Amino acid sequence: MATKINDKELLQLIKDRLNEDAHSQKVIEQLNNELKEINSKLEASESMKSHFISHIANELVNPFASVLGLSKAILAVDRENWKKVISMVALIHTEVFNLDFQFKNIFMAAKLEAGEESPTPVNVDMHKLIESVIESYKIECKKKKISIKHAFAGEYNFKTDPDKMKLVISNLMSNAIKFSFDEGVVEVVAQHEHKQLSIAVRDYGIGLSEKNRETIFDRFNRVDSGINSNNRGHGLGLSVNKAIVDMLSGTMTVESELGQGSCFTITVPELDVPEFGYSPNADETFFDMDENAEIF
Repeated sequence: MATKINDKELLQLIKDRLNEDAHSQKVIEQLNNELKEINSKLEASESMKSHFISHIANELVNPFASVLGLSKAILAVDRENWKKVISMVALIHTEVFNLDFQFKNIFMAAKLEAGEESPTPVNVDMHKLIESVIESYKIECKKKKISIKHAFAGEYNFKTDPDKMKLVISNLMSNAIKFSFDEGVVEVVAQHEHKQLSIAVRDYGIGLSEKNRETIFDRFNRVDSGINSNNRGHGLGLSVNKAIVDMLSGTMTVESELGQGSCFTITVPELDVPEFGYSPNADETFFDMDENAEIF
Protein backbone atom coordinates (compact mmCIF):
# COMPACT_ATOMS: atom_id res chain seq x y z
CA MET A 1 0.00 0.00 0.00
CA ALA A 2 1.50 3.35 -1.09
CA THR A 3 2.42 5.78 1.68
CA LYS A 4 0.68 9.11 1.40
CA ILE A 5 2.68 12.29 1.94
CA ASN A 6 1.34 15.71 2.57
CA ASP A 7 2.14 18.84 0.60
CA LYS A 8 4.81 19.97 3.04
CA GLU A 9 6.65 16.67 2.82
CA LEU A 10 6.37 16.69 -0.95
CA LEU A 11 7.86 20.17 -1.18
CA GLN A 12 10.71 19.14 1.11
CA LEU A 13 11.37 16.05 -1.00
CA ILE A 14 11.47 18.15 -4.17
CA LYS A 15 13.77 20.65 -2.45
CA ASP A 16 16.12 17.86 -1.34
CA ARG A 17 16.24 16.42 -4.87
CA LEU A 18 17.00 19.86 -6.31
CA ASN A 19 19.82 20.33 -3.78
CA GLU A 20 21.23 16.91 -4.71
CA ASP A 21 21.08 17.79 -8.40
CA ALA A 22 22.78 21.13 -7.76
CA HIS A 23 25.54 19.41 -5.77
CA SER A 24 25.98 16.81 -8.50
CA GLN A 25 26.21 19.56 -11.08
CA LYS A 26 28.93 21.29 -9.06
CA VAL A 27 30.85 18.01 -8.75
CA ILE A 28 30.57 17.44 -12.50
CA GLU A 29 31.75 21.00 -13.23
CA GLN A 30 34.68 20.58 -10.83
CA LEU A 31 35.69 17.28 -12.44
CA ASN A 32 35.35 18.83 -15.88
CA ASN A 33 37.64 21.73 -14.87
CA GLU A 34 40.18 19.30 -13.42
CA LEU A 35 40.14 17.27 -16.63
CA LYS A 36 40.68 20.43 -18.66
CA GLU A 37 43.65 21.37 -16.44
CA ILE A 38 45.16 17.89 -16.74
CA ASN A 39 44.70 17.95 -20.52
CA SER A 40 46.34 21.38 -20.69
CA LYS A 41 49.32 20.13 -18.66
CA LEU A 42 49.64 17.05 -20.89
CA GLU A 43 49.64 19.24 -24.00
CA ALA A 44 52.26 21.53 -22.46
CA SER A 45 54.37 18.51 -21.44
CA GLU A 46 54.23 17.06 -24.96
CA SER A 47 55.16 20.44 -26.41
CA MET A 48 58.12 20.79 -24.04
CA LYS A 49 59.29 17.25 -24.77
CA SER A 50 59.08 17.92 -28.50
CA HIS A 51 61.11 21.10 -28.03
CA PHE A 52 63.59 19.21 -25.86
CA ILE A 53 64.08 16.47 -28.48
CA SER A 54 64.52 19.09 -31.21
CA HIS A 55 67.07 20.94 -29.09
CA ILE A 56 69.06 17.77 -28.33
CA ALA A 57 68.95 16.75 -32.01
CA ASN A 58 70.53 20.07 -32.97
CA GLU A 59 73.16 19.69 -30.25
CA LEU A 60 74.21 16.34 -31.75
CA VAL A 61 73.56 16.70 -35.48
CA ASN A 62 75.32 20.05 -35.94
CA PRO A 63 78.68 18.93 -34.46
CA PHE A 64 78.59 15.72 -36.51
CA ALA A 65 77.99 17.74 -39.67
CA SER A 66 80.87 20.07 -38.78
CA VAL A 67 83.27 17.20 -38.12
CA LEU A 68 82.37 15.50 -41.41
CA GLY A 69 82.76 18.75 -43.34
CA LEU A 70 86.09 19.61 -41.74
CA SER A 71 87.43 16.10 -42.24
CA LYS A 72 86.53 16.27 -45.94
CA ALA A 73 88.22 19.68 -46.21
CA ILE A 74 91.41 18.34 -44.59
CA LEU A 75 91.59 15.50 -47.11
CA ALA A 76 91.36 18.07 -49.93
CA VAL A 77 94.19 20.32 -48.63
CA ASP A 78 97.33 20.46 -50.78
CA ARG A 79 100.68 19.84 -49.12
CA GLU A 80 101.81 23.44 -49.60
CA ASN A 81 98.72 24.61 -47.67
CA TRP A 82 99.12 22.11 -44.86
CA LYS A 83 99.12 24.86 -42.23
CA LYS A 84 95.37 25.21 -42.78
CA VAL A 85 95.00 21.76 -41.27
CA ILE A 86 96.00 23.03 -37.83
CA SER A 87 93.03 25.38 -37.54
CA MET A 88 90.70 22.70 -38.93
CA VAL A 89 91.93 20.15 -36.39
CA ALA A 90 91.31 22.71 -33.61
CA LEU A 91 87.73 23.09 -34.80
CA ILE A 92 87.28 19.32 -34.94
CA HIS A 93 88.55 19.07 -31.35
CA THR A 94 86.00 21.66 -30.24
CA GLU A 95 83.09 19.89 -31.92
CA VAL A 96 84.09 16.44 -30.64
CA PHE A 97 84.65 17.87 -27.15
CA ASN A 98 81.13 19.31 -27.19
CA LEU A 99 79.70 16.05 -28.53
CA ASP A 100 81.35 14.02 -25.79
CA PHE A 101 80.04 16.48 -23.21
CA GLN A 102 76.47 16.35 -24.58
CA PHE A 103 76.48 12.54 -24.69
CA LYS A 104 77.55 12.36 -21.04
CA ASN A 105 74.63 14.60 -20.05
CA ILE A 106 72.14 12.68 -22.19
CA PHE A 107 73.22 9.29 -20.85
CA MET A 108 73.22 10.58 -17.27
CA ALA A 109 69.73 12.09 -17.73
CA ALA A 110 68.45 8.78 -19.12
CA LYS A 111 69.91 6.81 -16.21
CA LEU A 112 68.55 9.25 -13.64
CA GLU A 113 65.11 9.11 -15.26
CA ALA A 114 65.17 5.31 -15.14
CA GLY A 115 66.34 5.28 -11.52
CA GLU A 116 69.50 3.40 -12.48
CA GLU A 117 72.00 5.80 -10.89
CA SER A 118 73.23 5.91 -7.32
CA PRO A 119 76.33 7.48 -5.73
CA THR A 120 79.60 5.56 -5.86
CA PRO A 121 81.66 7.35 -3.19
CA VAL A 122 85.43 7.22 -2.95
CA ASN A 123 88.08 9.42 -1.39
CA VAL A 124 88.80 12.12 -3.97
CA ASP A 125 91.40 14.84 -4.29
CA MET A 126 88.88 17.53 -5.21
CA HIS A 127 91.58 20.11 -5.93
CA LYS A 128 93.02 17.90 -8.68
CA LEU A 129 89.56 17.04 -9.98
CA ILE A 130 88.56 20.70 -10.32
CA GLU A 131 91.90 21.53 -11.96
CA SER A 132 91.39 18.71 -14.46
CA VAL A 133 87.99 20.16 -15.45
CA ILE A 134 89.49 23.64 -15.83
CA GLU A 135 92.31 22.20 -17.94
CA SER A 136 89.81 20.51 -20.27
CA TYR A 137 88.25 23.91 -21.06
CA LYS A 138 91.51 25.73 -21.87
CA ILE A 139 90.92 25.66 -25.63
CA GLU A 140 87.37 26.99 -25.22
CA CYS A 141 88.68 29.78 -22.98
CA LYS A 142 91.47 30.62 -25.41
CA LYS A 143 88.98 31.17 -28.26
CA LYS A 144 87.13 33.83 -26.22
CA LYS A 145 90.25 35.07 -24.41
CA ILE A 146 88.68 34.16 -21.08
CA SER A 147 90.86 33.79 -17.99
CA ILE A 148 90.08 31.36 -15.17
CA LYS A 149 90.67 32.22 -11.52
CA HIS A 150 90.63 29.24 -9.16
CA ALA A 151 90.87 29.06 -5.37
CA PHE A 152 90.47 26.13 -2.96
CA ALA A 153 90.24 26.40 0.83
CA GLY A 154 90.43 23.49 3.25
CA GLU A 155 91.46 19.84 3.02
CA TYR A 156 91.68 18.55 -0.57
CA ASN A 157 90.49 15.01 0.19
CA PHE A 158 86.72 14.65 0.11
CA LYS A 159 84.48 11.58 0.09
CA THR A 160 82.10 11.78 -2.87
CA ASP A 161 81.28 10.36 -6.31
CA PRO A 162 84.05 11.72 -8.60
CA ASP A 163 82.35 11.01 -11.93
CA LYS A 164 79.15 12.79 -10.96
CA MET A 165 80.98 15.70 -9.37
CA LYS A 166 83.13 16.07 -12.47
CA LEU A 167 80.04 16.26 -14.68
CA VAL A 168 78.42 18.82 -12.35
CA ILE A 169 81.49 21.08 -12.39
CA SER A 170 81.88 20.64 -16.17
CA ASN A 171 78.29 21.79 -16.73
CA LEU A 172 78.86 24.89 -14.61
CA MET A 173 82.15 25.65 -16.38
CA SER A 174 80.61 25.12 -19.82
CA ASN A 175 77.77 27.57 -19.17
CA ALA A 176 80.06 30.13 -17.51
CA ILE A 177 82.35 30.18 -20.57
CA LYS A 178 79.56 30.20 -23.14
CA PHE A 179 77.70 33.05 -21.48
CA SER A 180 80.76 35.14 -20.68
CA PHE A 181 81.71 38.13 -22.78
CA ASP A 182 84.96 37.95 -24.75
CA GLU A 183 88.06 38.66 -22.65
CA GLY A 184 86.03 37.99 -19.53
CA VAL A 185 86.82 36.19 -16.28
CA VAL A 186 85.40 32.99 -14.81
CA GLU A 187 85.98 32.38 -11.10
CA VAL A 188 85.91 28.94 -9.48
CA VAL A 189 85.98 29.00 -5.69
CA ALA A 190 85.83 25.79 -3.63
CA GLN A 191 85.79 25.31 0.12
CA HIS A 192 85.87 22.12 2.19
CA GLU A 193 84.79 22.72 5.77
CA HIS A 194 82.99 20.64 8.43
CA LYS A 195 82.53 17.71 6.00
CA GLN A 196 80.78 20.00 3.52
CA LEU A 197 82.12 20.96 0.10
CA SER A 198 80.90 24.08 -1.66
CA ILE A 199 81.88 25.05 -5.20
CA ALA A 200 80.91 28.38 -6.74
CA VAL A 201 81.37 29.15 -10.44
CA ARG A 202 80.91 32.82 -11.34
CA ASP A 203 80.95 34.61 -14.67
CA TYR A 204 80.46 38.27 -15.54
CA GLY A 205 78.58 37.79 -18.77
CA ILE A 206 75.02 37.79 -20.07
CA GLY A 207 73.26 36.80 -16.85
CA LEU A 208 69.67 35.65 -16.33
CA SER A 209 66.32 37.37 -15.99
CA GLU A 210 64.13 36.69 -12.95
CA LYS A 211 61.76 34.64 -15.15
CA ASN A 212 64.57 32.41 -16.42
CA ARG A 213 65.95 31.90 -12.92
CA GLU A 214 62.64 30.24 -11.99
CA THR A 215 62.76 27.66 -14.83
CA ILE A 216 66.48 27.20 -15.35
CA PHE A 217 66.60 23.69 -13.83
CA ASP A 218 63.72 22.37 -15.97
CA ARG A 219 65.14 19.89 -18.47
CA PHE A 220 62.35 20.56 -20.98
CA ASN A 221 62.94 24.30 -21.13
CA ARG A 222 65.80 26.10 -22.77
CA VAL A 223 66.65 29.57 -21.53
CA ASP A 224 66.49 32.41 -24.03
CA SER A 225 68.63 35.21 -22.66
CA GLY A 226 67.14 37.72 -25.03
CA ILE A 227 70.69 38.90 -25.77
CA ASN A 228 72.30 36.08 -27.65
CA SER A 229 69.92 33.24 -28.41
CA ASN A 230 72.58 31.45 -30.46
CA ASN A 231 74.47 30.49 -27.32
CA ARG A 232 74.11 26.86 -26.40
CA GLY A 233 73.80 26.00 -22.73
CA HIS A 234 71.53 26.45 -19.70
CA GLY A 235 69.56 23.46 -20.94
CA LEU A 236 69.89 19.77 -20.11
CA GLY A 237 73.12 20.24 -18.16
CA LEU A 238 71.60 22.22 -15.29
CA SER A 239 68.68 19.81 -14.89
CA VAL A 240 71.22 16.95 -14.72
CA ASN A 241 73.20 18.95 -12.17
CA LYS A 242 70.11 19.49 -10.02
CA ALA A 243 69.26 15.77 -10.09
CA ILE A 244 72.84 14.75 -9.22
CA VAL A 245 73.15 17.28 -6.38
CA ASP A 246 69.80 16.13 -4.98
CA MET A 247 71.05 12.54 -5.15
CA LEU A 248 74.14 13.58 -3.18
CA SER A 249 71.86 15.24 -0.56
CA GLY A 250 73.19 18.67 -1.49
CA THR A 251 71.84 22.02 -2.66
CA MET A 252 72.28 24.14 -5.77
CA THR A 253 71.58 27.87 -5.96
CA VAL A 254 71.95 30.65 -8.51
CA GLU A 255 72.45 34.39 -8.21
CA SER A 256 72.20 36.32 -11.45
CA GLU A 257 71.36 39.66 -13.05
CA LEU A 258 70.98 40.45 -16.74
CA GLY A 259 74.18 41.92 -18.13
CA GLN A 260 76.12 41.33 -14.91
CA GLY A 261 76.69 37.58 -14.94
CA SER A 262 75.74 34.56 -12.86
CA CYS A 263 77.05 32.63 -9.89
CA PHE A 264 76.05 28.98 -9.44
CA THR A 265 76.89 27.39 -6.11
CA ILE A 266 76.65 23.73 -5.17
CA THR A 267 77.04 22.44 -1.62
CA VAL A 268 77.29 18.70 -0.88
CA PRO A 269 78.06 16.71 2.27
CA GLU A 270 80.68 14.00 2.51
CA LEU A 271 79.40 10.52 1.76
CA ASP A 272 80.15 7.31 3.62
CA VAL A 273 82.97 5.47 1.85
CA PRO A 274 83.12 1.65 1.90
CA GLU A 275 86.11 0.07 3.61
CA PHE A 276 87.59 -1.06 0.29
CA GLY A 277 87.43 0.76 -3.00
CA TYR A 278 89.36 2.88 -5.40
CA SER A 279 88.94 5.51 -8.06
CA PRO A 280 90.51 4.60 -11.42
CA ASN A 281 90.87 8.22 -12.58
CA ALA A 282 94.44 9.50 -12.30
CA ASP A 283 93.06 12.85 -11.17
CA GLU A 284 91.48 11.27 -8.13
CA THR A 285 92.74 9.58 -4.98
CA PHE A 286 93.09 5.83 -4.64
CA PHE A 287 92.53 4.48 -1.17
CA ASP A 288 92.41 1.26 0.83
CA MET A 289 91.56 0.63 4.48
CA ASP A 290 93.51 3.75 5.42
CA GLU A 291 91.36 6.48 3.91
CA ASN A 292 94.33 8.90 3.97
CA ALA A 293 96.67 6.59 2.07
CA GLU A 294 97.21 7.74 -1.53
CA ILE A 295 98.39 5.37 -4.23
CA PHE A 296 99.74 6.79 -7.48
